[in-house]
Amino acid sequence: MRLRHLLLPLLAAPLLSACINDGATYEIDNTREHVLSLIREQPYPWDAKVNLYLVVSRMPACMRRHNLGAGTDKTKVEVYQVPSGAFIIKVGKRMFATETQTCESFAKMDSEPPEGMGELMGTFRVKKGELVFVKEAKDESSADE
Repeated sequence: MRLRHLLLPLLAAPLLSACINDGATYEIDNTREHVLSLIREQPYPWDAKVNLYLVVSRMPACMRRHNLGAGTDKTKVEVYQVPSGAFIIKVGKRMFATETQTCESFAKMDSEPPEGMGELMGTFRVKKGELVFVKEAKDESSADE
């Protein structure tokens, strides 16, 4: 009887360790107070689906968690900033608009805005098995013009 109680947790450990529960952060103005964070949660190890959430934060004024829907463990999430200061989040073919003034505005977009996506700030992606935010390299030649 006791052996069964000891074996069950040992047999369940590999199943539980396969779940994904991690995150990465884009520091908007190089401070930890003004950020966009992507959180990935995989509820079941046998399911390839990963739930994606975006945390929009400008501390101490606001912080909100928004649902981006489902993806996979390899889903890339692009972050664009438009001239008004708002952000467009692109998850595969899905797009969302959000802002960091009140952190409350969050809307699914049907298509790209007519004025364009704005400047690509970077991409959340998996690198060497870890979720990271990779900043987009700034083009030096366009800055000089």
